Amino acid sequence: MDKTVVIGAGFGGLALAIRLQANGIPTLLLEQRDKPGGRAYVYQDQGFTFDAGPTVITDPTAIEELFTLAGRRMADYVDLLPVTPFYRLCWEDGQVFDYDNVQARLEAQIARFNPRDVEGYRRFYAYSRAVFKEGYLKLGTVPFLSFRDMVRAGPQLARLQAWRSVYSMVSQFIENEQLRQAFSFHSLLVGGNPFATSSIYTLIHALEREWGVWFARGGTGALVAGMVKLFEDLGGELALNAEVTRLETTGSQIDAVQLKDGRCIPCRAVASNADVVHTYERLLGHHPTGIARTASLKRKRMSNSLFVLYFGLNHPHPQLAHHTVCFGPRYQELIEEIFHGNRLADDFSLYLHAPCVTDPSLAPPGCGSFYVLAPVPHLGTADLDWTVEGPRLRDRIFAYLEARYMPGLRSQLVTHRLFTPFDFRDQLGAHLGSAFSIEPILRQSAWFRPHNRDSQISNLYLVGAGTHPGAGIPGVIGSARATAGLMLEALC
Repeated sequence: MDKTVVIGAGFGGLALAIRLQANGIPTLLLEQRDKPGGRAYVYQDQGFTFDAGPTVITDPTAIEELFTLAGRRMADYVDLLPVTPFYRLCWEDGQVFDYDNVQARLEAQIARFNPRDVEGYRRFYAYSRAVFKEGYLKLGTVPFLSFRDMVRAGPQLARLQAWRSVYSMVSQFIENEQLRQAFSFHSLLVGGNPFATSSIYTLIHALEREWGVWFARGGTGALVAGMVKLFEDLGGELALNAEVTRLETTGSQIDAVQLKDGRCIPCRAVASNADVVHTYERLLGHHPTGIARTASLKRKRMSNSLFVLYFGLNHPHPQLAHHTVCFGPRYQELIEEIFHGNRLADDFSLYLHAPCVTDPSLAPPGCGSFYVLAPVPHLGTADLDWTVEGPRLRDRIFAYLEARYMPGLRSQLVTHRLFTPFDFRDQLGAHLGSAFSIEPILRQSAWFRPHNRDSQISNLYLVGAGTHPGAGIPGVIGSARATAGLMLEALC
């Protein structure tokens, strides 16, 4: 019997493949790179382990569900460790905010910035919880295949003022500007501009408060490895170095997957965890639906890109938190330049990851593994030569971190590597080097996003950041649940 094929072994593709295999659908998972994980790739260098991509795990129950439905225990495959504080937020004036899950500690820190904002935060948290229940628990894993689905959700979205931006909604409750930044930056974690992204994304705050922030022992790559082992224990097949170049069609059906190495694999159905523009333009560019979808997708707004700098030091810097957000001197103006500017800004805000705070095994004894990322414009916004700009930005960031957060950094440097918008484009097939696919504004969410099942090619499905509900580990795992439901209806 022809297998069902999933293209791409990122979190979305892996979660979908597990669901299919656990329900008795023989599944072949194809990954073009030499390791699974997609954006959650792993680099090893001179004894240092670097998680390439997502490092914030916020809904462990969504991951655990994959093991439970397969009749297994997650603890037998991966160990998740709590991260405290969730984030340390730092500003250039010396203010520090440890983003905590203990209400009393959280409110005490808010009071240091502005006592009146304690009550405002309580109201914001109540609003965030209401959005979380509606937007995540009810709608986060439900496919929006028709406009009627959107209409049904309309009253709830209207009641929650979904047309407002994240920052605008936070500002309704919070007066202090630094606290407004503290409670609005989360949308940047999924490629959303806080000043344009729907206030629905304030649910991320309640999501973190509900289940905490976690990190896999051994790094995010250990979670990927645990999911791969589960898939293979269920009888699934993973093929690495298996780049798909074309989806062969007969009419409105896909009947085979063509690989770069010449293999042609007959299939019952295909689900793509590849970049959504890549899927339609490169894999289906010969088909009328592929041509039409590509044109439509290229008119949409894409999320920003990222500049990521991985580095290993011969000093662990224990003064750091696991996750540190380093706010630069500007907030709204910088974000405007990231999403709409045609050059690199003169300043930056940074996310600094120091996983050895939680798991020292990711570096040699007495050393530390780190990465730092800066949101930057995608290649369609700023057509920059990253072979030139990358080393320049690296030097600026190293100097900044050394001056403010990590004394002696450059003299302690053992190894480092860069990942630029060129790499998002060339290694991950990301349209315009976007790090998070389609920008999560309201008119590009739910039904307005590419659907989990194509409406014209009946056995083509999408999973991952480019479809509903969107980017982030909970988002792409939620997309796998939505897509799996559609596939199981058709294939069982």
